[in-house]
Amino acid sequence: MVKFLIERDGLLRSLSHVQSVVERRQTIPILSNVLIKASAQNGGMLSLQATDNEIEISDKVQAQVETEGDLTVSAHKFYDIIKKLPEGVQIECLLKEENSQLLVTSGRSRFSLPTISASGFPTMEVENTSFVFTLTTAELQGLIDRTQFSVSTEETRYNLNGIYLHEKKGEKPVLKTAATDGHRLATAEIELPKGAQGMPGVIIPRKTIGELTKLLSETSQDITVSVSENQIRFSFGDVILSSRLIDGIFPNYERVIPQDNDKFLEVDSTALTTIVDRVAVISEKSRGIKLIMKKGVLMVTASNTDEGSAEDEIEAGYDAEVIEIGFNYRYLLDILNQIKGSTVRFSLLNGTSPVIIQDAQDSSALYVLMPMRV
Repeated sequence: MVKFLIERDGLLRSLSHVQSVVERRQTIPILSNVLIKASAQNGGMLSLQATDNEIEISDKVQAQVETEGDLTVSAHKFYDIIKKLPEGVQIECLLKEENSQLLVTSGRSRFSLPTISASGFPTMEVENTSFVFTLTTAELQGLIDRTQFSVSTEETRYNLNGIYLHEKKGEKPVLKTAATDGHRLATAEIELPKGAQGMPGVIIPRKTIGELTKLLSETSQDITVSVSENQIRFSFGDVILSSRLIDGIFPNYERVIPQDNDKFLEVDSTALTTIVDRVAVISEKSRGIKLIMKKGVLMVTASNTDEGSAEDEIEAGYDAEVIEIGFNYRYLLDILNQIKGSTVRFSLLNGTSPVIIQDAQDSSALYVLMPMRV
């Protein structure tokens, strides 16, 4: 038998941390469940854990444990029940071994859920970590936000299905992230933290990045990052996210960063974002827009036989030959949305070569965008 009492809001918070890693459609029944370990130590504690065999998330929450024990129950069903109970209520959970049903009671509400023995629940083997370092939430979130939109979604290009985290050596070593889908490249960097020196480059899977982003949105604590040969682990407070790394080689992305772009355009980033978004109404199907750069002016146009045409313009800092270049407007907007400063800077060679885009006030992120024929 297992029995514990717990406050609804604390349980809901911890369940929300772990249950999202569980796939809704799962062919292995126990992988649909959350592992709950009830311990009377330290005043009573529940340890919650969920996994898809690639990612594992665990958390802890205070509880009044009357009878210790372990169980697994449907992660999404249990979460949905707790979520729909009133805020602040007390919840009693009782597992009777004779019928393997978890009885969940709160006030007049009663639910009975089937369980599976905890003995068969898979856990990721903890590898010895060679590199351990600490990042602030803002640092880690910045490295992710400025690159994750460029991660490839093509499963056949598995080595591009994640963010490449690595040390960049130099006069001032930095910790960098990079992501590319072949149409665009995004990189970001921060000062190399203590403990990351000599760390080999690792590729963090796209799903792991998504789960990590959810967790980071709820904390301001420093994050401890532990890297081993095949795993990466992020921990803060009682939350631990462990993930397998992508077994592949990330391409030498620096080779695609243009070195000869000698024409420069600077324009108000917010105004350009607004114009591109407005003109793109005409290009919802083709996704193509054209930027026409003339001295002191940037014109944004779109033309489609079936949908019509549009043009808009904005004052710009540009003093070179006229260049016309086409872009996928969604890719351009993804980049512009990461520009936090007032001015965005384009470095160009001509109308058919890749373009470098950066925040004019912040060189710690760099974007390369391939042109498209419009």
